[in-house]
Amino acid sequence: MSAPPSASSPRPRTRRPGRQHGPGHLIGAYGLPALTALLVLIFSLALPSTFPTTDTVDSILSNQSIPAVLALAAMVPIVTGAFDLSLGYGLGLAHVTVLQLVVHERWPWPLACVAVIVGGAVVGVLNGVIVVFGRIDSFIATLGTGSMMYAVTGWITDGGRIVPGPQGLPAAFTDLYDSTFLGLPVPAFYVLALTVVLWTVLERLPLGRYLYVVGSNPRAADLVGIPTRRYTVYAFTASGLIVGFAGVLLAAQQQIGNPSVGLDYLLPAFVGALLGSTAITPGRPNAVGTVVAVAVLAVGLTGIGQLGADFWTVPLFYGGTLLLAVGLAGYAARRRVRTGAFAGRDAPDQPPRPPPASTPDDGTAGTAP
Repeated sequence: MSAPPSASSPRPRTRRPGRQHGPGHLIGAYGLPALTALLVLIFSLALPSTFPTTDTVDSILSNQSIPAVLALAAMVPIVTGAFDLSLGYGLGLAHVTVLQLVVHERWPWPLACVAVIVGGAVVGVLNGVIVVFGRIDSFIATLGTGSMMYAVTGWITDGGRIVPGPQGLPAAFTDLYDSTFLGLPVPAFYVLALTVVLWTVLERLPLGRYLYVVGSNPRAADLVGIPTRRYTVYAFTASGLIVGFAGVLLAAQQQIGNPSVGLDYLLPAFVGALLGSTAITPGRPNAVGTVVAVAVLAVGLTGIGQLGADFWTVPLFYGGTLLLAVGLAGYAARRRVRTGAFAGRDAPDQPPRPPPASTPDDGTAGTAP
């Protein structure tokens, strides 16, 4: 009869299913970056005099910065299983509000920018409250609030455009978009900084873990004491804050207040967010994957544009990519469930502890409400 193992004896090491990195996982995680490189190679060979140039790189980094920021804004609520369809309307409202305050109300441009960004966060809070406390589906709720924001945009502009006077806008304000840093357009660094912040929050902080648990299994989140409603409101608030920032960039880029321009960014934002959930960490939305997806779309659109494609190919490209993104995202999510990837790789060994503020003192912590 063998002696029982001592407390100091090493435990047998078991392999988690989520730790396996086979060819299928590598293809799923890094397929989009590889596709980006392949598209760059194809268009460089097909258009050697126009595509592989610094002008093309600067154009992509500059023109795709606002779609990338908005895609990151769309990604945050998706982490919690919600959708914010008011993004495009909020973008339009934010950018005309900045110009209204600067051009007509004579506000200092830094104050106007801060006010609009804070206003975007307030709109995000309202969206989150309507969704979680009003118990209205996020599609319907944010579509309704977006329509109301579009009405406010029309009221501010009186159906027209906001055009600066002969003196134009302050140069420091337009430099928010037009300037360069280290030889690259400054907006590209905004996207980089925002991506790093969101990646850190979602992948390295408890807040991100709570958001992912809320999105994957709200009931389980309730059982371990995570306030799902509060964290859903947090996600909408972050989304509104980012949309407000994107509105400031759009105002600095356009320099004219157009009440309908924001709607053009809605579809690219969701295509980038949903397609991004199939890359880097397949099956769940993530910041790096979203930026990679935007890069794929930017390279593809730039290439077919230089090839002389007609204008109608752009909505066709976005529509087809959206269907492909939704299908791939659903497949990746189902694959993660089948292989136990979430339980083995992304979840901790123990259930995540609830935030201290949500733990009652009467001994009922961790029970379902």
